[in-house]
Amino acid sequence: MVLTRLRPMLYTRDLDESIRFYTEVLGFTCGARNNDWGWAALHLDDVEIMLAIPNAHTPFDAPKFTGSIYINTDDATQFWEQVKDKARICYAPEDFEWGMREFGIFDNNGYLLQFGQDLIMESP
Repeated sequence: MVLTRLRPMLYTRDLDESIRFYTEVLGFTCGARNNDWGWAALHLDDVEIMLAIPNAHTPFDAPKFTGSIYINTDDATQFWEQVKDKARICYAPEDFEWGMREFGIFDNNGYLLQFGQDLIMESP
């Protein structure tokens, strides 16, 4: 048995606004949408995120998530420049001792999205 893919499903009260954030702010494409289900699938390169309006069987008052969605990129600085003036900032790009350059923003629902780039560490 092999796990082949992770596609987070994020709940939202406003599907249109969430699609707008991911497409206009982050550059995702809405590849599929079903208004009857209150669901959409968005993608950018190899990353896919699904959005959904919770159904009657799912208790939901507001987005709740104690972690973050962590997305790797090959150029955190360039992506930061594209999004920094369009999203609520959690933290600006920073190089960490574990070998990652990272920054964090919040999406329109308040979910924390972190973007990280592997730093190439050269030996002295």
